[in-house]
Amino acid sequence: MDLPSNHDVTQLLKAWTTGDEQALEKLTPLVYTQLHRIAERCMAGERSGHTLQTTALVNEAYLQLVDCDKIDWRDRAHFFAVSAQLMRRILIDFARSRGYQKRGGTAPHLSLDETPSVCHEPDANLVALDDALNTLAAVDSRKSKVVELRFFGGLSIEETAEVLRVSVETVVRDWRLAKVWLLRELREAN
Repeated sequence: MDLPSNHDVTQLLKAWTTGDEQALEKLTPLVYTQLHRIAERCMAGERSGHTLQTTALVNEAYLQLVDCDKIDWRDRAHFFAVSAQLMRRILIDFARSRGYQKRGGTAPHLSLDETPSVCHEPDANLVALDDALNTLAAVDSRKSKVVELRFFGGLSIEETAEVLRVSVETVVRDWRLAKVWLLRELREAN
């Protein structure tokens, strides 16, 4: 996934923050395309006819982002981190609104493999993962962000490192440790 230029997006975000509506018009195609790619990855494993479709997920995230006029966007990394978090919240809220059990009951275990995809398992597992991820965030926020960007945001290891401004090796290590920690939490919850 080719991310838009850091400088271009950052400049447009800063201009938009100061009230420049033309900056938002220029920014929209850059970030909308990225959001759509992320949503496609998230929705790829969903059953056909699923109520929440890719474009609806993108539009919901986009509307919430555009409505965030009180956020002082620091840079592209900040924007994509908030975007990934919003997509996660939308998917979790959708799963919870469907009335699934909090911990997933006898649903199959959620696998955190190297190919990030949020939608291969039932919504109950998504809720259980969210609970475990919130607990991880309290223990180690960077590892939580790595999981959020990779699993919910669909970013590669390299893209995650760029967004978080850490080395690729740090992301690899955090990703590996976070997966082990989350799997243990999910097993203990069942």
